[in-house]
Amino acid sequence: MSIEEKLQQAVANIVEQLYNSKIEAKNIQVNITRKDQNGDYTVVVFPLLKISKKSPDVTGQEIGQALVEKVSEVAQFEVIKGFLNLTLSKEYWAGILAAAAANADYGFNHAKADAPLVMIEYSSPNTNKPLHLGHIRNNLLGYSLSRLIEVNGNRVVKTNIVNDRGIHICKSMLAWLKWGNGCTPKSLNQKGDHLVGDYYVKFDKEYKAELKQLQERGLSEEEAEEKSLLMQEARQMLVKWEAGDKQVRDLWKKMNSWVYEGFDETYALLGVDFDKIYYESNTYKEGKELVLKGLEEGKFYREADGSVWADLTAEGLDKKILLRKDGTSVYMTQDIGTAKLRFRDYPIDKMIYVVGNEQNYHFQVLSILLDRIGFKWGKELVHYSYGMVELPEGKMKSREGTVVDADDLIQDMIDTAREMSKEQGKLDGYTIAEAENVFRILALGALKYFILKVDPKKTMTFNPKESIDFNGNTGPFVQYAYARIQSVLRKAADAGYQVPTTATANELDDKEIQLLRHIEQFPIVVAEAGKVYSPALVANFAYDIAKEYNQFYHDFSILKETNEQKRANRLLISKTVAQVIKNALWILGIEVPERM
Repeated sequence: MSIEEKLQQAVANIVEQLYNSKIEAKNIQVNITRKDQNGDYTVVVFPLLKISKKSPDVTGQEIGQALVEKVSEVAQFEVIKGFLNLTLSKEYWAGILAAAAANADYGFNHAKADAPLVMIEYSSPNTNKPLHLGHIRNNLLGYSLSRLIEVNGNRVVKTNIVNDRGIHICKSMLAWLKWGNGCTPKSLNQKGDHLVGDYYVKFDKEYKAELKQLQERGLSEEEAEEKSLLMQEARQMLVKWEAGDKQVRDLWKKMNSWVYEGFDETYALLGVDFDKIYYESNTYKEGKELVLKGLEEGKFYREADGSVWADLTAEGLDKKILLRKDGTSVYMTQDIGTAKLRFRDYPIDKMIYVVGNEQNYHFQVLSILLDRIGFKWGKELVHYSYGMVELPEGKMKSREGTVVDADDLIQDMIDTAREMSKEQGKLDGYTIAEAENVFRILALGALKYFILKVDPKKTMTFNPKESIDFNGNTGPFVQYAYARIQSVLRKAADAGYQVPTTATANELDDKEIQLLRHIEQFPIVVAEAGKVYSPALVANFAYDIAKEYNQFYHDFSILKETNEQKRANRLLISKTVAQVIKNALWILGIEVPERM
């Protein structure tokens, strides 16, 4: 039972005893006390006045006095304008510190064998282009979410669905055939996903040139698109692929293998992974089978041109195509097939799709269709919708080649970390290898933190230079707080000071208790973040506790403190704050440097 719950129950009992009237504990309002007032927790008295039939001050005084007498954790109280502010005992805070210090996994609730199984899909790249900044936000959100859900007592399976088929893939393949002259990643000394992406851009460039020529001959935009020979070739290639044409399939396998090697390098650099990868080339047939079965059972219907549709008007939506008139699949059909294979492979209790907010309608429809087909989790699937990520210069467009490549961005971040660290002299005395590893940790910490600290629903602007600043709400700021504590602990060990396992309660002062309030809140923040699927809550908590510790470090001496018990308390608090920061950053997928 948390302290808030204990206080709620105690107040409910006291109200019954004092005023002979029952109230449910959950209806007692207990909040963290405002920073501009004294106390740790505040009981809101106003809702109790109908029961007490007394003024706010008198009611607060009576309940406060009873709490001091009956609840050992409550040391004193103060009533201010109908708010009962409670100050908890130093013994309570010493207990919080001891419990946190004794548990390296403090704040984590690990899953039992029979815990719910949550599957999380993220990344979902296309094999016609390399990963870009938008994919980075997707991957970081998905990976962090998997850890957040895991430490809230669930079993987790991380999955990826690779969009390895469709007209967009054929565009890259056709462009390579026409203009690639047999080039390979090896012959160009280029990552395979970059090579294939270049030919996707090449197709769009040639296609636009063709449309321009057709329109100059007097055709409308729609007529030009219909007459485009290039697009017709791409569509014919897709039909051949679905028919299993050996030549097309061999080319497809070769170019996709180039892309997968490139993806794996980027995933490793980004520090994300998957338990299972699905490929749409395997799932679309499963989806077609389920759609055709649903057609037989009257769940779907066929139009005169042969296309198959779902009527969702009864659910307040419109009609959705599931199979085109030529029999080829759409994304919805592929998602249905992927769901079938996943449910076959795992006993899923909840399915979470990490996909941008431009697909909100798609997942509304998918949820209804999966439920209609018979997947027990279909109706309750979670679309973890997030906003787009932009640069200060504006939006990115894959077809026009104006995206920010993930590999280039990560390398730029490492270069920036190197430059800024050298300017500030933070890594003087390091070997080259040690320094480069810290640059990597700082760069990825900056990138991940800057993206994850933002409410995922919001469109965000990523500013590389701002993200890696050692001051302000940034990853390096939090990482530096951790490294600073490690430096303090190393110096303490060199001086022969041992870090105790418990604190001396009566030597705790207000600033130290302020840090202990943050430590106490960490498990609560993790639980709340898990409920609302928000890594941002954990990120901003990490910044708050790092900022609080930095102020403490500035205001109080630790190693030079002459009072042995105070020094021991401060060392234990420092060590515990470092562990809490490390645990918070672990949820975000961020490493911590031991030295900076």
